[in-house]
Formats: sequence, structure tokens, C-alpha cells
Amino acid sequence: MEFSSARARLKQGRLAGDRRELYPHSLQFYLEPPTENISLVEFESFAVDRLRLLKVVENLGVSYVKGSDTYKTKLESELRKLKFPYKALAEDDYEARRKDHISHFILRLAYCQSEDLRRWFLQQEMDLLRYRFNELTGPLRQKFLEHVNLSFEAISEDLKNELANELYTSTPGFNMTKVKEQMYYKVGLADAVDLFRARRVFIKDGFAYVPLKEIDAIVLNNYRTKLSKALALTARSLPSVQSDERLQPLLNHLSHSYVGPDYSVQKNTGKISLDQIDALSVKSYPLCMRQLHKALRDNHHLRHGGRMQYGLFLKGIGLTLEQALEFWKKEFIRGKVDADKFDKGYAYSIRHNYGKEGKRTDYTPYSCMKIIMSNPPSQGDYHGCPFRHCDPDLLKQKLQSYKILPSGITQILELVKGMHYQLACQKYFELTHDVDDIGFSLNHPNQYFAESQKLLSGGRELKKELSSSGNSQQKNNSQESMNSNSTPTSSNTTADAELEGLEAYFTED
Repeated sequence: MEFSSARARLKQGRLAGDRRELYPHSLQFYLEPPTENISLVEFESFAVDRLRLLKVVENLGVSYVKGSDTYKTKLESELRKLKFPYKALAEDDYEARRKDHISHFILRLAYCQSEDLRRWFLQQEMDLLRYRFNELTGPLRQKFLEHVNLSFEAISEDLKNELANELYTSTPGFNMTKVKEQMYYKVGLADAVDLFRARRVFIKDGFAYVPLKEIDAIVLNNYRTKLSKALALTARSLPSVQSDERLQPLLNHLSHSYVGPDYSVQKNTGKISLDQIDALSVKSYPLCMRQLHKALRDNHHLRHGGRMQYGLFLKGIGLTLEQALEFWKKEFIRGKVDADKFDKGYAYSIRHNYGKEGKRTDYTPYSCMKIIMSNPPSQGDYHGCPFRHCDPDLLKQKLQSYKILPSGITQILELVKGMHYQLACQKYFELTHDVDDIGFSLNHPNQYFAESQKLLSGGRELKKELSSSGNSQQKNNSQESMNSNSTPTSSNTTADAELEGLEAYFTED
């Protein structure tokens, strides 16, 4: 039912009509930046939605074979849900195309700030383009190629039949039936050099005859080149954007953004006893928090980065202020800190954590992105993400000490090598809980804890029954090597605004 006035509808239609020509196709290379004015609310909303989409693209790309039916079904579902173009629809998907265009450029600003961020953004955008390009119909694919000035012409059926034998012998993995089913494109040699060198295409009269399954590689290489240059240029012009006090906080937040629950309010507050913490650290802690807990038990002390990361996590799983004060005090006085020094130097910071001192701010636990991207650990620190900041050999030793099978360690290290740190943690969850597929994207240490508790208590339907041997409850009886030889992230980050003033209270070692 339409409630807007006729004049408003006419105006809206005229504006949409004026701008519709900006998006003649549902797919693009994002060569021209948007020029319209948008509100800060829309700016942030578009950016967060695209970030959600790219994180799904990353997760699906590691969990499933790219291009498989499951991969395509799940990605299409996410595109529909977030209202991005998911197929080459008719011209009535203007709003989806507009959102796609604007959100890409917003994240380009946020993710051009370091080499790691640029690499991640480039990979996810390429995977997204590959999926959307392969979903186009033949005529729309041709229209898109013309739109991005890639003049590849689909050959006629008559010419394909004439060249069938040559195409069959020149295209690896094709039989005659596949040759007749596949669409072929006539491509200039300059654009098909890699395929020509690999002897994967038929060459005639200075043209390569490229099957559809290979044409996307040419399109993606072209897109990669253009986007890589664009990201480098954006990084150079970033100082002028950073001078805008409205945009700078948003852009910094987006590059470390977590878009799920903040775990500041827990239903189980006070339901976890201090006697349970050691057992829970083995069963339900992510590796980063398990590492911090063991270091605290071994050394009876954590430096301020570790206290902040672990203290807020404990708050998120349900420890009350009184429990937190008792927990930290008992452990610290077992070391070199006496009760009086603890009360004077550390108790205030814990109360501040819980919003009982200073600005009375209710501080939230750190997300995976914050842990990965900010405040890398130095010698003597135990905070950070082990998958991001640990030397691979040390990480391997740590996983072996937790009785992870060699095949599982290999899978985790492969994900780490590909810089899929959260997916490596996801794989660690699956291996320690003996499930095949956890069925969710892991983005927060407290999410890990909550999902683990649901699973162990029977609150989640398992894809694979928990083994009777209790893999998730293996004994932590081997001494960990705690050398924090880390590779600091190249982005210059600061603490989130919500933690302003808090770190000052944790600086005493």
C-alpha cells in the first residue's frame, strides 16, 4: 500500500530516473566514485552491511568450494538479506545498485590504510565479483563486458562447430560434448597472455578462443589491477579525508569493526562461580583467553594489555564486580603484589571496567577484530590473537600441547598462512568440540564461549555427536611456551573511544 503523496512519488521517481543511468548494469568495476550527498547514518549503515557481506564471502570461501551449489546458495541468501544486487535484475533494483556502489567506496576508504587491510579487501571483493559475474546470463555478461570496456565477443554456434576439433584439442579437461555446451569468447592475445603461456586456449589470427570458465579469470585480473591501483591512490589521498572530524572516527572503527552483540549484558551474570573458571578455560575458552588464563595462573600477574582483554572477557561471561575483585586479588597476591598494593593500584581499574568509577561507562569485551588489529603484544605480553601474533612454530607447539590431532594442526596453520585468523579459531572450536561444522561465523571471544556452553549443555543441534572420549575437555597438563614473538600489524591504531581513560588505570605493571 502506498501512503506517500502523488507529488512526493513524482519527485522520487524523477530523482531515481535522473540517477538510474549511473547504474546501467547490476555489476561494475567501481571506476567512478559516487558524488551525491548522503547522511552519516546512511554512510555507516551501508558500510556495516557491506562489511557483513565481505565477512560472509571470506567465511564461505574457506568453508566451501567456491562456485559450488552450497556456496552460491548461501551467498545469494546473504545478498538478498542485506539488499545488495544478487542477480542481474531488471532496472528496478536501482536502490540495491546504489547501495552496492556507495558502500564499496566507503570500505575502500576504510581498508586502504594498511597493506594487510588492502589485501583482505581486495580478495573479498574479487571473490564477490567472481560469483556475481558467473551468475549473469549470456546476453547480460556480454553487456557487462562492453560496460567495462572489455570487448570480448562471444563466437557464433556456426564458428564454434567449425573450430570444434581445434577447441577440443586446445582446451584441457574438455571433451567434445563440453566444447559444444560451453560458450567461447574471441579475445585479443594481450588480454589472454597467461592462458596462452599455459597452453589452455586455441589461437588463430591473433585471437585466443577462451571458454566461459576461463573468461572470468581475465575479467578478475583486469579488476584486480584496477582496484589495486585505486586502493594505492586512495591511501595517498587519505590525509585529506582524515582531516574531516566526522569521517575519521567512522573509518577507523570500520577497519576494526565488529557488527554482532557486544556482550555487555549477560543473562548468566553471577551464575558462574570462581571455582568453575579453571575447568571452563579448558572446555569453553577460545585460544586467546585460554592463553591469558594459563599465563595468569603460572605467573600470578598479567600486564595491562592482558588484564584489559581478559578482564572484559570475564565480565562478558558473567563474573560480577565482586567476583572479579576476588579473582584478580587472590591471583595477584600469590605473586609479588601484596593486598595493600592491589587495593591501591589495581582494584580501582577493575571497578572502572564495570562502570563503577570515572565516567561510569559500561565497557564491553573485545571483539576478534579489535584483538587482531590493535595493540599487538610485545615481549612478556600474553594478550592478542595467537593465530595472528604467535610464531607458527610456537602456535604448533601450543596446539600439540592441547592434544589437537596433527591433521587438525595442519588445517589451522594453513588458515593462518592465508591470514584467515578468525576461521583458524573457528577450526580450533570444531576440533576441540569434535564437530564437523559449527554453523556460525565466529567474530567474538564471548561468542565462542557462549556457543561452546550451548553445545556442551545440549542447547545446540550437533552436526556430529560429541565423542565419548571428551575431546573438548582434555587436560591442560603440559607447560606452554609463552614467547610472544609477534608480527605487529602495519596499521597505526589507537584504542577505541569507549576505552578512553581506561588504559591509564592499567599501566602499572
